Amino acid sequence: MNMTSPQNPDLPSDPDGGLQAPASAAPAAGNAATSTAPSGTSHIRSFVHRRAHITPGQKEALDRLLPQWSLPYRRATLDFSKAFGRSAPTVLEIGFGMGETTQKIAAARPEDNFLGVEVFNAGVGAMLKLIEETGQTNIRIIQHDAVEVARDMIAPDSLAGVHIYFPDPWPKNRHHKRRLIQPPFIALLASRIAPGGYIHCATDWENYAEQMLAVLGGEPSLANTSSEGYALRPDFRPQTKFETRGLRLGHGVWDLIFTRK
Repeated sequence: MNMTSPQNPDLPSDPDGGLQAPASAAPAAGNAATSTAPSGTSHIRSFVHRRAHITPGQKEALDRLLPQWSLPYRRATLDFSKAFGRSAPTVLEIGFGMGETTQKIAAARPEDNFLGVEVFNAGVGAMLKLIEETGQTNIRIIQHDAVEVARDMIAPDSLAGVHIYFPDPWPKNRHHKRRLIQPPFIALLASRIAPGGYIHCATDWENYAEQMLAVLGGEPSLANTSSEGYALRPDFRPQTKFETRGLRLGHGVWDLIFTRK
């Protein structure tokens, strides 16, 4: 899949797409279930590539729009001002699914940049369609593993916020190790958030909510914004149709908002 620099004349023409090469590159990441980090440690991927259905419209959007709105994964620090064509607070959206929530938040917060990370073609294609239909210009996409993007492309103390909404709960006990919210990843994200910035997670699995609260609460550089533990859903996070249906059926939804000290 071609993931070249944006070709939109209204976007920056920097051939590196706003990427600055580090003094030393990290070793190549593999395609197996684990990837090797620069320190030699590995992380377990929280996703599994499956043969997912993609509509003709999503496929067409991928083929036509991906070069315009995507950034390639590289082991180099991303320059937000070049990537977005402006200097603005940047929020990392991890696992945006079909893109509806991210697009609505980006539309309501035009003063902010939103860097969406998603691995699945159908979701990326759907997001690209939304970008074109709504005329959004403050969204960019990286189609790659979020752990590696945060590790290799995001500079320390650079993000205004991080959104992780309804990640795969991996409900079976033996699969909990695959959950995205784990201490090493939260420590990494916390290091990428600027002081005063925030991380906002949401889940509809109570057991995962408890794990999120323990992991976020255990990161010494983060502070919980809620004395009750869980936060009220902020106005900027729209309620999805699936969430609305679940609430109607009596299912719970838990939001957690922590800030960087």
